[in-house]
Amino acid sequence: MIKITLPDGSIKDFTAPVTILEVAASIGAGLKKATLAGKVNGILHDASYKITQDASLQIITSKDAEGLEIIRHSCAHLLAHAVQSLFPSAQVTIGPVINEGFYYDFAFERPFTLDDLQQIEAQMHRLSKQNFQITRSVLARSESIKLFEDKNEHYKVEIIKSIPGTEELSFYAQDDFIDLCRGPHVCNTGQIKHFKLMKLAGAYWRGDSNNEMLQRIYGTAWSSKQELDAYLFRLEEAEKRDHRKLGKRMALFHFQEEAPGMIFWHANGWIIYRQIEQYIREKLDKHNYQEVRTPQLLDRSLWEKSGHWDKFRENMFTVDTDSRHHALKPMNCPCHVQIFNQGLKSYRDLPLRMAEFGSCHRYEPSGALHGIMRLRNFVQDDAHIFCTEEQIQSEVSQFLDLVFEVYHDFGFNDITIGLSTRPQERVGSDSIWDKSEAALETAIIDKGLKYELYPGEGAFYGPKIEFTLEDCLGRKWQCGTIQVDFSTPERLGATYVAEDSSKRIPVMLHRAILGSLERFLGILLEESAGNLPVWLAPEQSVILNIAHKHAAKCQEFAHILQNNGFRASLDLRNEKIGFKIREHTLQKVPYLLVVGDQELESNSVAVRARNGENLGTMPINEYVKFLSGKVAEYGRKQSLVCQKVTEGV
Repeated sequence: MIKITLPDGSIKDFTAPVTILEVAASIGAGLKKATLAGKVNGILHDASYKITQDASLQIITSKDAEGLEIIRHSCAHLLAHAVQSLFPSAQVTIGPVINEGFYYDFAFERPFTLDDLQQIEAQMHRLSKQNFQITRSVLARSESIKLFEDKNEHYKVEIIKSIPGTEELSFYAQDDFIDLCRGPHVCNTGQIKHFKLMKLAGAYWRGDSNNEMLQRIYGTAWSSKQELDAYLFRLEEAEKRDHRKLGKRMALFHFQEEAPGMIFWHANGWIIYRQIEQYIREKLDKHNYQEVRTPQLLDRSLWEKSGHWDKFRENMFTVDTDSRHHALKPMNCPCHVQIFNQGLKSYRDLPLRMAEFGSCHRYEPSGALHGIMRLRNFVQDDAHIFCTEEQIQSEVSQFLDLVFEVYHDFGFNDITIGLSTRPQERVGSDSIWDKSEAALETAIIDKGLKYELYPGEGAFYGPKIEFTLEDCLGRKWQCGTIQVDFSTPERLGATYVAEDSSKRIPVMLHRAILGSLERFLGILLEESAGNLPVWLAPEQSVILNIAHKHAAKCQEFAHILQNNGFRASLDLRNEKIGFKIREHTLQKVPYLLVVGDQELESNSVAVRARNGENLGTMPINEYVKFLSGKVAEYGRKQSLVCQKVTEGV
């Protein structure tokens, strides 16, 4: 008798070995149809896997995360099957699952076209409808090599020869297509229905630029049509919200080949940047940070002492001058230790909180650059807290208050906290790591916050907390962090005089809230689709005249707004009012103020919001009060569009 224990604790008895699919069938026909695979004693297997002794079993369907990954993995095989059925000379290489989809790399004598992509997708649907059974087999290494040599698949042969430590390899077949794979896979091609091929790209074999260029086909797959449609809708929204397009349309910034990975800020973009910077500066002042400024170019010797030369050299820009070897700083921490080291420090001086809007340079490969999200020159809202071991928890607790206050002010309320603990290779004693990890964890728990544990993912010098924001498209952005560092202060000779008059090394807390100001601005642009909150908008009001005779009154109103500290501009062009309204609506200006005959007589403005809402006519003094209230509102209420995107409508 074989006893199968299900997740709810119930037990099913079988008189002989039984497959996962047969167990599902014994529970119900609906579950049998939905079964993709199963976890036997916690290990994932195909639904055809035979259970021969007592075991626990979790049946995997498309509702499980593992089920969706299996669908995507199987869809990659379906893609390869379709390509080879249409283009028999195409060679398959590798086809892994990636975030929200999959890809497969092919070697083919000519470039695939978008027409080919449509043809391949149509063939995938035909193969899916034929409901081919997907079967697993095992072959010896020599048989595996011969199989693909006979098929003239030299990439697969190379893969097999590079796999260490096994003489048997598993394969999955559907109809006449067979592929090397560990699995598991769905039961049949009919279980792969909701997919779409997304794009073509080039990819070097095994990621090495010295190897030949292959053709990569990207696709996405989901467990239902509704989920697929929701994903495609989110992509469409993301395309509309692309910060690079918004930056051009709103005249915020541009890039040039002469300065790769570096930004040319236009006046409107720089206004937003300075508003964010000033906001953070005010928060730092309230939380007793000292703002400092440190050099951009430092001698190699400092980077050698800090350890960055060995670990970060390839990402640093260097220059030789005055017979010395210098580097542009890729981070600020060693410089802050130099300030700490000026003058004798006592335990009474701690904690010492030191902040800098530090301009950093890092060499990023050109292919990795992405608008203002990934740059070679960027500014961090960087700060370092020098404290005692006993002060770690209280400093982290205060930082948690600050970071949530900032995120909420910018309208982000869905925040994930991750606690990364000691890696295998690290500095510092286990007792210090115990104390530091406990301090971080206790600070989180005391705030009543939930967190995810990332074992072994801390930095070599200490554990850390990471903060990840989710936007209205469901995308996640890792922004803030606070890290405990035992190494850098010691390497750079930082000490303080303890209460017992002994010299001790301070703990250094590296912390940032936004991360990179440029990247955070890009996140805000895409999250808001350019509809920035009034306090951040580069232009808060534009005053439009209907006719020339209204121009003087428009100028008077502009002066009133500007004298009250608002960012207001004029549009007195000899254009139709509808044209001007459309243009400034595309510029995402929060409020358009129209002045015609009626407004001229009543000393008022007709107020129109950027969403098209007519707010009526207001006397100019009343509008000043209205705008003051809007500017004072931090945070953003999500629009209906954002809510729909989140809900996947």
